[in-house]
Amino acid sequence: MNPSSDLVNKLWRLCAVLRKDGVTYQQYVTELTYLLFLKMMAEQKREEGKIPQGARWGDLIAEEGVRRLALYRKILADLGDPQQKRDRAVQAIFANAATFIREPVNLDKLIGAIDDLHWFTEERDSFGDLYEGLLQKNAEETKRGAGQYFTPRVLIELLVRLLAPQPGEIIQDPAAGTGGFLIAANRYMRAKTDDFFDLAPKAQEFQLKHALQGMENVEGVYRLLLMNLFLHGVDSWHIELGDTLSPAGAAMNKADVILTNPPFGPAGGKPSRDDITVTATVSSYQLPFVEHCIRTLKPGGRAAVVVPDNVLFEDGRGRELRRMLMDYCNLHTILRLPTGIFYAQGVKTNVIFFSKGEADSGQTKKVWIYDLRANMPAFGKTSPLTPEHFADFERAFGADPNGRAKRNDEGEEGRFRRFTREEIAARGDNLDISWLRDTSADAEDSLSEPEELIAAILGHLKSALGEIETLAEELEDSSAVDAEAAE
Repeated sequence: MNPSSDLVNKLWRLCAVLRKDGVTYQQYVTELTYLLFLKMMAEQKREEGKIPQGARWGDLIAEEGVRRLALYRKILADLGDPQQKRDRAVQAIFANAATFIREPVNLDKLIGAIDDLHWFTEERDSFGDLYEGLLQKNAEETKRGAGQYFTPRVLIELLVRLLAPQPGEIIQDPAAGTGGFLIAANRYMRAKTDDFFDLAPKAQEFQLKHALQGMENVEGVYRLLLMNLFLHGVDSWHIELGDTLSPAGAAMNKADVILTNPPFGPAGGKPSRDDITVTATVSSYQLPFVEHCIRTLKPGGRAAVVVPDNVLFEDGRGRELRRMLMDYCNLHTILRLPTGIFYAQGVKTNVIFFSKGEADSGQTKKVWIYDLRANMPAFGKTSPLTPEHFADFERAFGADPNGRAKRNDEGEEGRFRRFTREEIAARGDNLDISWLRDTSADAEDSLSEPEELIAAILGHLKSALGEIETLAEELEDSSAVDAEAAE
């Protein structure tokens, strides 16, 4: 859905009112999450039993002004009380819930706008898209934080089409964010199976209850994730709140398909999982997350992972990880993404496509690299990505989700080229390969809004800090090895 739709704009305009009440964009989306959930429970009569009497949408509607605000505060506290036995989704969505609204009149306006949404009309099927539109608005307006978990829908849908998840497969996103990849994968499979009605009863049950799995580490984002899944009719039983780089991540089921955009930058500590070995001493997110994907993917499984440039060129643990990736998996394709997509990180990004082999050596014979970065326009809020920007790459990639379709090396003047494993080894296993002369201006030169400039600068600083920390860890490891040798 286009986030400029009437419904999205109708609710988003109220944010301007609440800003005067000291409510930030993300706090506003959180408030909408609470209220939309109660509204949907009321519309789905059989589901409203999950909400206790006195805490339902009708109870809020019956009050107004100061009494309504007081009741709303009480409802949030009661539904989020960990001592009470609640439905799992209710408990998770309202965990540690509290309202940021201070003025009763603002709550009245928000409830009035939401009450105008009717489940049993043509708007019913657009609630999920409406919520995603609000999440996208939030990402556009709060680049310093929201972009860390919001991936452009155009890119999400492209990766889902290329990996073509099938009914019966386990689809995993170990950095689920607000659920974009999982929802798109579910939508793709529904479209291929007449909304799952083409499947046998047991296969339908698997799709509804077990096919989609994921993990998100930030409680506030997890709340948005569960609401997004709920509004799209996706079961969240296997969507957990937890740290993928902890033992909780090691306990995740093996996956047939992994689609993910892991966080970038310093992680605040090393992975605490025993099975993360190559990147065990790395305190940034991106390298250990790639190792997680390698280890969690089933033999024959496939993955598309968004990574920053340093994953492709970093020495030390980075090089060891790339060797592991190319030994255990067939790293068949790298897509160099245009700049301006993830300003919250302020770094250049790529998508790595790989499939897991049966053996743990020599799986990668050649790597195809598509350069969609050189000589591309600057992308951002005023010039968004569209499917047309990816059309040539999608044709070049081919119809095989494992990258085995017939491909053509376009040579030094083209965007798509092939590099053998031997050629990559001669480069010290550095995969940051470019060949086109880029005559376009840096995308960040076109930024004009102070918030965007600050976000880009912060992103570069975080990236630099991560590289410095990695270097320090490498020196520390080297010193420890020298000390052991001396003994």
